[in-house]
Amino acid sequence: MTAGENPVDPELSQAYDRWTTAAAGVLAKSARVSPEELSESPESLLSTPTRDGVVVRPLYTRKDEADEPGVPGVFPFIRGADPARDVTQGWRVTERFGDASGETDASALNESILDATANGTSGLWLAIGDGLGTDDLSTVLTGIYLDLMPVTLDAGADGIAAARAFLAALESAPAAPEKAPTTAATTHSLGLSPYTAAFSGRPSVSMPEAAALAAEAPAGVRTFRVDGTDFAQAGASNAQELGLIVAAAVAHIRDAVAAGLDTAAALGQITFGVSIGDDQFAGIAKLRALRTLWARVAEVLGAPESGAAVTHAVTDLAMFTQRDPWVNMLRSTVAAFGAGVGGADQVTVHTFDAAIPIDSRTSRTSFTRRIARNTQLVLLEESNLGRVLDPAGGSWYVESLTADLAAAAWAVFTDVERKGGYQASLDAGDVAAQVSQALAAREDAVAHRTAPVTGVSEFPNLGEPALADGSADTEDLPTAAPNLARVARRFEALRDRADAAPSRPRLLMLPLGPIAEHNGRTTFIANLLAAGGIDAINPGPLTPAEIGAAVEANASDVAVLCGTKARYADDGAAAAAAARAAGVRRLLVAGPEREWAAAEPIDGHLKVGIDAVSVLTDLLDALVLETTTDTAPTATAGA
Repeated sequence: MTAGENPVDPELSQAYDRWTTAAAGVLAKSARVSPEELSESPESLLSTPTRDGVVVRPLYTRKDEADEPGVPGVFPFIRGADPARDVTQGWRVTERFGDASGETDASALNESILDATANGTSGLWLAIGDGLGTDDLSTVLTGIYLDLMPVTLDAGADGIAAARAFLAALESAPAAPEKAPTTAATTHSLGLSPYTAAFSGRPSVSMPEAAALAAEAPAGVRTFRVDGTDFAQAGASNAQELGLIVAAAVAHIRDAVAAGLDTAAALGQITFGVSIGDDQFAGIAKLRALRTLWARVAEVLGAPESGAAVTHAVTDLAMFTQRDPWVNMLRSTVAAFGAGVGGADQVTVHTFDAAIPIDSRTSRTSFTRRIARNTQLVLLEESNLGRVLDPAGGSWYVESLTADLAAAAWAVFTDVERKGGYQASLDAGDVAAQVSQALAAREDAVAHRTAPVTGVSEFPNLGEPALADGSADTEDLPTAAPNLARVARRFEALRDRADAAPSRPRLLMLPLGPIAEHNGRTTFIANLLAAGGIDAINPGPLTPAEIGAAVEANASDVAVLCGTKARYADDGAAAAAAARAAGVRRLLVAGPEREWAAAEPIDGHLKVGIDAVSVLTDLLDALVLETTTDTAPTATAGA
């Protein structure tokens, strides 16, 4: 039985009908129509589609109840890969070391790692190649109990050499006083991901070399890290990321079997890197759906008992902003919550300034690392999230969302398989095409502000210190794929451009009527313009007769009238004429077209639902030109 198929008893059906009737009444009242005139059912009107086409309904009831999915560590592994996770430990707090932006001296890095482990770090993600060499691994890992501390390598083109150096260090490491058994949470990963790296453009090793190494890997060590961040950072949706990493993992299984491993052993060579964003329920469902998918693959391959997906969740770098980066702490907290509740075996939280070019960062690395680490520790040790395995299991909503997301991802995977498998789809450009399509849809939603970005497209702070011009497009960041497409980058590029102007671009608002009338729209306009780095000048309530003086006092070729529909009917024509007479060459109106009935022509409308990126780009074209040619003194916001 699947979600939504449960027989409904009469009492539940009647209760649902009562809710539908009540909801229809409220929706009809707000739309000023009768309930019978509503365009769709209340459930449809209140439902929200995700980027994957999954519909989130407003109400889940017992009719959505599905069969019990089992217990953690047992097929189909929906509730977790590890049947014996230490609930006092929870997931592993995995911290990344070795990037060029941090400490790269082997002895000093070892001290940093030991200090981090004393302060809550329980997993290591080591970057090798930029500053840390493969020969440094034994020094870096000195004093680390490798039976308790899972290590994941990220060595790019040096992956084979780094893997062999790690295996040598692992073999020569002093024996622990009492060796702990290997679990999903303590499994080491050599981090080789040639298939996903081939999509993103990250350097990697050849697939035959990786497959040969997999045949030699000892117990407790897995060779492949199928990395979903390669797709997520390029703009892939959740279902696409899951479907594509499963397709890549299946390609690895085929190669490993061809290299001499049996199917069960090949399945035991896979770990998954999964990006987690700031939608907590999507993050929970994403990890549960991945385990569902991988268990199904293992079942089809004839080794269902080997289908436990080992997962390393990483906060999605694409969601991180350069502007108002402190908000990234909140994004990371929500993402870490989703990863932990979703059953990730390891979780890495990026530092809140991870999207800012290294040379432009103003916070100390020790501080940003501590905040990232403590984000997880608070969830684990104060909120006790790790003490219950799969706490969201049984929720009608979460179970439905898991099943729907798994179905959408399975469709992506099977489509890749029909086209000849992962490598064939990649070579044909099919993978790039579908990710590009998802990115375009995401960009459109962000541009229209239906997918708001706090601190960037909504509630921006013009008083922030300017970043280096062009920083929004920076991709040379630790853990960033070469095809990184951050959600906020187009708005931040506008901010970069505005900050680089000789003086802050300004646009004059012309508020009509008392504050109570126009305050909502002046606030909207100021927020919209600030998203593009434009300072909105508000001279206060104006009558048409006062507009000329306001324009003269705040010289601007561009202005926007702000008022209500009734005010536009009474004063709109006179106000527009006065603005034109005062020298305003481009006159905009706050609000939709239907509210402007005056014969006086205007040049556009600023309203909810516009393509804000396009409109702000156009305005900057005009205003930046104005600031470069205007020699009159101008005020600069945030100076």
